[in-house]
Amino acid sequence: MTESSYAVSGMTCGHCAAFVTEEIERVAGVTAVTVDVANGAVTVTSDRELDLADIRGAVEEAGYELTTVDD
Repeated sequence: MTESSYAVSGMTCGHCAAFVTEEIERVAGVTAVTVDVANGAVTVTSDRELDLADIRGAVEEAGYELTTVDD
């Protein structure tokens, strides 16, 4: 299992968290997503290393911006 944390800008509510979670869960290998709206943080658990471009694309598809990565 691999766990990575990301900072995402623009999230302000539970609906934002749901959109981000839904899109990231579509990335192959993702097993869990935890969103902390108050801190603008997303933690992704996966069964393998994930391609940052895939996570960035999922966040952008949800309408937000991936700003930093903290592995």
